[in-house]
Amino acid sequence: MKKIAILGSTGSIGTQTLEVIRENKDIEVTGLAAGTNVDLLEKQIREFQPKLVAMWTEEKAKELKSRIRDLDVKVVSGMDGLLEIATMEESEILVTAIVGMIGIRPTIAAIKAGKDIALANKETLVTAGHIIMPLAKECGVKILPVDSEHSAIFQSLQGSHGKNELKKILLTASGGPFRGKKQEDLLNIRVEDALKHPNWAMGRKITIDSSTMVNKGLEVMEARWLFNVDIDDVQVVVQPQSVIHSMVEYVDGAVIAQLGTPDMKLPIQYALYYPERRFLPGERVDFWSIGHLDFEKPDMDTFYGLALAYEAGRCGGTLPTVFNAANELAVSQFLNREIKYLEITEIIEDCMKAHKTIANPTVEQILDTEQETYDRIRSRR
Repeated sequence: MKKIAILGSTGSIGTQTLEVIRENKDIEVTGLAAGTNVDLLEKQIREFQPKLVAMWTEEKAKELKSRIRDLDVKVVSGMDGLLEIATMEESEILVTAIVGMIGIRPTIAAIKAGKDIALANKETLVTAGHIIMPLAKECGVKILPVDSEHSAIFQSLQGSHGKNELKKILLTASGGPFRGKKQEDLLNIRVEDALKHPNWAMGRKITIDSSTMVNKGLEVMEARWLFNVDIDDVQVVVQPQSVIHSMVEYVDGAVIAQLGTPDMKLPIQYALYYPERRFLPGERVDFWSIGHLDFEKPDMDTFYGLALAYEAGRCGGTLPTVFNAANELAVSQFLNREIKYLEITEIIEDCMKAHKTIANPTVEQILDTEQETYDRIRSRR
């Protein structure tokens, strides 16, 4: 039995991870952590019987503890709770499926404790890749990507003997719900419009990020660290059908791609069982019904959040943290109907222009930069 702990078990990736575990029946869940969804976490606890669980707030933790008082389960809360789950002796793999920079400290702690990381929390590498990747190498820990695109790149690199064989990474994007539109078409976009992704079923925040293509920018920065390449060697290609999940071009001109239906359970299962492949129920790619695959260059004028991501990635230091933090709060404000859709990218640009970058920041400097960015955005209102 493999033993895993999951941070973010009630979110989109977390629930699908538990679906994979449910179907395979040879993984033991040792720890679960959630934000505020007590109802769902209680159901997960009763089904998977972890030894340790966490809620983000102490209030929610107390409510959960009362509900499961008939079970022998330890309930913890806050960052201390996440750190306890990340380092628990019983687990071998930590699935980091929480959203936001709160994933940095637990990931570092888990690496130091010798846990392999099934990484779905892209903010960790975007903001602290210069800390995470060398530490994982030093500790002999695997960083196994769970994002569809990064898993596709990882799979396409199997059999490669080193970085010198790699020419570029071709990171695919669906283009989101507003592909083909111009800035003037996006002036009156509502929350409901931006949440209608044509291909993928995801959480609200990442769905908005996909619509602005900021998510693709975060993935570019993440790929730079995961695969040890220069950021300009990561090229975004719009592939509207979401059949090609990403590709790798080698120095001899060969391009290796990973194809499949848009199902997040495939990269999740691959990360949990790597290097083994297992049967996964679900639809298969039917090339006769697809008929053709389309490819487009991303429109970085309309979706200039992607261009800002390349700028942040080239600069490095604390600027990717500003990019990520500004987007995180701006998306939250948009979902709360406090700002207009196009203001999301405007806020990111404003915060990046105002920031004085710190090279090679510590975790404390990264988190301070996050807070400073939030303070700047809140002072606008």
